[in-house]
Amino acid sequence: MAQLYFYYSAMNAGKSTTLLQSAFNYRERGMTPFILTAAIDNRSGVGKVASRIGLEADASTFEPATNVFELVKLEHEKNKLDCILVDESQFLSKEQVSELTDVVDMLGVPVLCYGLRTDFRGELFEGAQYLLAWADKLIELKTVCHCGRKANHVLRLDEQGNAIADGDQVEIGGNDRYVSVCRKHYKTELNRL
Repeated sequence: MAQLYFYYSAMNAGKSTTLLQSAFNYRERGMTPFILTAAIDNRSGVGKVASRIGLEADASTFEPATNVFELVKLEHEKNKLDCILVDESQFLSKEQVSELTDVVDMLGVPVLCYGLRTDFRGELFEGAQYLLAWADKLIELKTVCHCGRKANHVLRLDEQGNAIADGDQVEIGGNDRYVSVCRKHYKTELNRL
């Protein structure tokens, strides 16, 4: 029975690596995965899912106006899909998460979403909010703070490496712009501002 999964974490917990490993496992068994990623995240090129350890794969992209159900349905009609893997799922809209539930319920294809739960202000992304509400399975991937505790917050850094508390929710960046920390160190850094 198909289900909707949400694998969430702070940055640098291996979400993209896990997605790419899942895609490899499906292909190794002669099955067809379909990889989606947010068009806005073009750090490795448009339509690429890449991990920090050097793995990468081509992907279809979604934008705010994309009907992901129709996109998946068309691809499923061309090639029977065995799994949908969505990277950067925090950038999905409420409607797109609903469309992914239709992929599961109407097409019978499992959907595995990988993304951040919260932004640098500690607030839920829209996609994460509705994945947390509607997913059949929630799986936390863990990473660690510099102190050794579980990192469950993300700090945004300025050009000098100092934490910042204001700005647009979405600003694409990697280790140069973000660092994952535990709640204690998140609060400590924000209280310095």
